[in-house]
Amino acid sequence: MPPIQDASSSDSVTHSSPFITRHLAASEQRQTHVQQLEDDLCALAAHIDAAMFRWLDLLREFDECEGWCGDGIKSCAHWLNWKCGLSLGTARERVRVARALADLPLTCAAFREGRVSYSKVRAITRVATPHNEDALLNIALNGTAWHVERAVRIWRREKRLEALERENDRHAMRELCWYVDDEGFLVMKARFTPEQGAVIRQAVEAVMEQMFEECKNVPAETSAGEAPSEVKPQSDPIDARRADALVRVAEGWLAGKACGSGDRFVVNVHTDLETLKADGLGGEAEIEDNGKVSAGTSRRLACDAGVVRWLNGSGEGLTGAEPLSVGRKTRSVPPAIRRALQRRDRGCRFPGCTGTRFVDAHHIHHWADGGATHVDNLVLLCRHHHRLVHEGGFGLSRTCTGAFQFTDPAGKAIPDVPERRFSGNVFKLFAGNENCGIAITPDTPVPGWLGETMDDGIFVEDMRWSERNAGTS
Repeated sequence: MPPIQDASSSDSVTHSSPFITRHLAASEQRQTHVQQLEDDLCALAAHIDAAMFRWLDLLREFDECEGWCGDGIKSCAHWLNWKCGLSLGTARERVRVARALADLPLTCAAFREGRVSYSKVRAITRVATPHNEDALLNIALNGTAWHVERAVRIWRREKRLEALERENDRHAMRELCWYVDDEGFLVMKARFTPEQGAVIRQAVEAVMEQMFEECKNVPAETSAGEAPSEVKPQSDPIDARRADALVRVAEGWLAGKACGSGDRFVVNVHTDLETLKADGLGGEAEIEDNGKVSAGTSRRLACDAGVVRWLNGSGEGLTGAEPLSVGRKTRSVPPAIRRALQRRDRGCRFPGCTGTRFVDAHHIHHWADGGATHVDNLVLLCRHHHRLVHEGGFGLSRTCTGAFQFTDPAGKAIPDVPERRFSGNVFKLFAGNENCGIAITPDTPVPGWLGETMDDGIFVEDMRWSERNAGTS
């Protein structure tokens, strides 16, 4: 008897074959598409990294020649923030990396060819030197960005531990001892930690300067024809003057007060209305006990400060101007108006500036020239740009629409936003890399990592070996 065949089963296989074929074809097509996407992503990432190297190299040169100066720009990072759309934090990091790359030739070569990413380079430049960059670059070429970040953290920890050990040794070796010699002198021997030494040096040098000023202001002879006993002649050796200063520091502490007097955070400027006026006759103002400043500086300081008005008079027999009356201290910008300014301006209004702290209220039409202390006549400026407007030749006015218009010293208007300059596409990026002789493939940015666990000990020993053998090869 012939075997019985299942007709339904045979028909099912026959009818399902076209479906399987179409499914396999679609799957292969999808795999090909995904592979193409992966290749394009890897190649484009390498092109972007190579272009980033060129961009950072240009940035370093731009920073070195200070091409960012002008139009009130405070720094290269500030220029990047305004002209290239980077946040200040990102801009500062780009400038730091650009400067660091100048001393790392091996890292530059790999970065230029797109073999390492900007993330890896950014981490490397935190700790790399010309002596140890080969060890760090080895991690970057054969590991992921996570491995590089981990290596940098490990090396930083090692260096901190070394520095801590050295600091603990220095701290344990601090000492101060003295004895009285045969002639009755107190002889001292001291060893201080760096921070202790800095404090002592600043204290002694400050007192020496104060004593020098006192000596200049004391007449050579008293009325009795005797030289002042408390003032040392300036022919004394510097070591002798240091000894005198140290004694005064000790006396000041024992007396319960520091050397000198006055509030260290208050600067008293003595000026008059003629000096504060834009077309006034006065050319300079006087800072109490510290010389003179220009009229422009006094106008800036008077924009947003405490003001005490004096009525002076002079007459026969008087040695100079005598105060007839002294008014109460008032603020040139009352607190209520300042709060309104803070709410309106939110910070410095100079184009491209993002400063929100340490801002002054600037009178567009100065109050000394009859300008009103009103919100419409005031604007917030950071200390840097406030100085540029008063002493740097920059101008500020309000247009008919109420907008603030800043001008540079040449009178050219400074735009609120930078002009747009980019007019290219990704193909120009490819062409630029090819013109530089850089051959990039989808495998260019892929590290040589095979999935093994990173050996921290070997990395640290490799770094130490690099530094020990620096300059011996």
